[in-house]
Amino acid sequence: MARKSLKPQLNQIRVWVGQGRTDAWIAHQLEVPVAQLETFKQEFELTSSESAVAGFDEVVDLRAADDAQVAAALEIEEAEQAKAADEEARLRAERIAAGEEDPEDADSDEDDGGNNGDGAGRSRRGRRGGRGRRSGAKALEGSFDHGEEGYGLWLDPAIAENAVYAEHWAGKRAVTVTVEADRIVIRRADDD
Repeated sequence: MARKSLKPQLNQIRVWVGQGRTDAWIAHQLEVPVAQLETFKQEFELTSSESAVAGFDEVVDLRAADDAQVAAALEIEEAEQAKAADEEARLRAERIAAGEEDPEDADSDEDDGGNNGDGAGRSRRGRRGGRGRRSGAKALEGSFDHGEEGYGLWLDPAIAENAVYAEHWAGKRAVTVTVEADRIVIRRADDD
């Protein structure tokens, strides 16, 4: 098997040696034998003496850099959503001014329901993005268990802090279950 050239990795090896990484660790990262790495280090005068490690004061925290990149990406995404919401509102205002859209439809977006009850106002409100006036229902995790004793639904313990759950669902209640292809709907039996 041909030996893998380490010269393209010279700068990375220097950094690792400066950080005090062991030869075995570096060889593992580069997928080469330790003997080949030791020969390469001697050839390029890369030493892992204690003075080199002691002189390396700055510890690079890559997690902080990753967190900063994620935060920056989230800020950009939020700015794009806000921009899209502003653009949608501007276009809607232009359509209303041109008479292409009924102003009452725009008012129905602000209500909790819609004029026709088919959910059209609600879906339109969801597309606009941006920051809403009210927070929607936050999804909680749960698991559906098939055991020897029957079936069970296990909900996230955080559900106890949910005001709607505390008011309408806390305690044992009779329920009706509707099974559909993409969801299982659970309703209180006393609502029927």
